[in-house]
Amino acid sequence: MLVTKTLMPSATLPPSVLSSLRDVSETKVSPLAAASPRDTIVAVTPVALAKLKELRATEPDAEKLGLRMAVVSSPGEDFRYDLVFEEFLKSAFTDEVRTIDGFKFIIPAGDVDSLRGSELDYNEQTGLVLRNPNKPKAPAVEGLVREDETSAQIEAIVAVDVNPMLAAHGGFVTFAGHDNEGTAYFTMGGGCHGCSMSKQTMLEGVQTMITEKVPVITRVRDLTDHAVGANPYYR
Repeated sequence: MLVTKTLMPSATLPPSVLSSLRDVSETKVSPLAAASPRDTIVAVTPVALAKLKELRATEPDAEKLGLRMAVVSSPGEDFRYDLVFEEFLKSAFTDEVRTIDGFKFIIPAGDVDSLRGSELDYNEQTGLVLRNPNKPKAPAVEGLVREDETSAQIEAIVAVDVNPMLAAHGGFVTFAGHDNEGTAYFTMGGGCHGCSMSKQTMLEGVQTMITEKVPVITRVRDLTDHAVGANPYYR
């Protein structure tokens, strides 16, 4: 998937380091706070931490810098991230700041739920890798309903039946809503995104599961922009 990779305006991480970055409490913590046993939001492996410290050491005023981790993708899209070194003392009051082995991590408040439970790792072959167990938020589409009983039924089927099936191929769907006229709308992500067969998969698999169990839904539609996908479902 496409990932934004920025450190500071004057220094960008080498492509080899972040080439495969992809696809973790609730109160403000002082940037000067010591390491805490509380929720770190994102777990960081020792090897990833060592690489970050190595990279930071090449920056001016390195001791003032932490790593800002932000989600830059829109709802309904596969996660894309921006990792940037910035001065942690200048972080926004609403940012969540965590200290791991003396290194500061800065997470925008709005991205906490999307990143919670993730793990940042590193190896020489793939560079830094962010493993995120979460799914993107559903896109907000004007005119679609997402808060009624029908939506609850569809969400349950997606969680119990549809996504476990697609997970075998590295994919998932996100329910966007229905139109009260029998059509349910989804976006596809992971291995489903960008595949020429995704629409057929949606119509033949997902539609069958939904329409059989939710009689008021007679068809499904895919809102995904597959033209920007880079991870085919079938290999």
